[in-house]
Amino acid sequence: MSPTKSPAEVLYIDGREVQISNPGKVVFPEPGLTKLDLVRYYLAVADGALRGVAGRPMVLKRFVKGIEQEAFFQKRAPDKRPEWIETATLHYASGNSAEEVVVRDAAALAWVVNLGCLDLNPHPVRTEDLDHPDELRVDLDPMPGVDWRQIVDVAMIAREVLTDHGLVGWPKTSGSRGIHIYARIEPRWDFRQVRLAAETLGREVERRAPGLATARWWKEERGESVFVDFNQNAKDRTVASAYSVRPLPDARVSTPLGWDELANCRPEEFTVRTVLERFAERGDAASGIDHTVGSLDRLLALAEELGPAEKPPKSSDGTGRRTSTMPLIEIARAKTKPEALDGLERWKAKHPTVVPLLEPADVLVDGMRGSSSLWYRIRVNLQHVPEGERPQQEPLEVDYDPWAGKRLPAE
Repeated sequence: MSPTKSPAEVLYIDGREVQISNPGKVVFPEPGLTKLDLVRYYLAVADGALRGVAGRPMVLKRFVKGIEQEAFFQKRAPDKRPEWIETATLHYASGNSAEEVVVRDAAALAWVVNLGCLDLNPHPVRTEDLDHPDELRVDLDPMPGVDWRQIVDVAMIAREVLTDHGLVGWPKTSGSRGIHIYARIEPRWDFRQVRLAAETLGREVERRAPGLATARWWKEERGESVFVDFNQNAKDRTVASAYSVRPLPDARVSTPLGWDELANCRPEEFTVRTVLERFAERGDAASGIDHTVGSLDRLLALAEELGPAEKPPKSSDGTGRRTSTMPLIEIARAKTKPEALDGLERWKAKHPTVVPLLEPADVLVDGMRGSSSLWYRIRVNLQHVPEGERPQQEPLEVDYDPWAGKRLPAE
């Protein structure tokens, strides 16, 4: 980060004044991108970025301490905001509600980036109807050990399933290792139905590509496959939208692509600098997405035909919790990913004969949502270790409690 603050810079965007505080702050040291560079990037790709976020309530994922530190998630719009920043109030099953920011134009886009938002995280609904999503989100999340070619193969099968059920899929890189596919839908179904349709799509992709893809919810059961993450369609979930800059050292971008481009590209090719060039030359590859609105009727009919997904067995202790079918042990719960991974290395040093027996997908690293930020859990699946050689559950290498000081006192 820059050692001293640079003077604020005022941008005039479509007749609105947006102040960029500390514009010279270096956000991405590796490519040398400043806060002002990021604002200018979003303004340059605003046509595409707004196609993904305009009119949608947005969770503010703020990296106020830079990409080396965890972001914090801010659902509620800041009290101090321009009068032209729109908001919408979302209500959740828990009884909570949140007045969230709604971006409509390039000026609002610049304003949220100034708050430290690198990627944009809109809900799949528009303010006109907050209870009925207008897009189905397919998140192809690769397990460790899965290469890009396998992810692309699964994406092509997902496209086939969408087409067979009357929907048009629009792919983009996730900005990390995976692929997102969005399909615009009529806003006729509630969140539960949309999630069911997404789960059904995942089950059908798994049926057509056994071993390559999975819709299994429990991570330890997936193996080296691509998980079709249907839960990204739940009401409280958001996904980094098109042209979002992700918090990786190379300033990678979640980039819409043509279907013919997927097989011959790599996600690391798409960074702030290369996407600026691409967008200037070619425009938005997803420019037609709003003209391909489809129906969920066929996917929901398939859901009825398939019946409920198989549920894992429940424990016998009366808690109703599920029992894993895999021999799992927990290694660490940590505030940051590096702390968790350090704990994993300490555990490996204690069990040198076990480590060579583990497959990449046997080490489960989970980013867990806390009250306002992520924390990290690491577990190890001992399925490939002979039963007599499996280590027992030991005290955690890192034992962080994300809820410490935040629980209500017992009545």
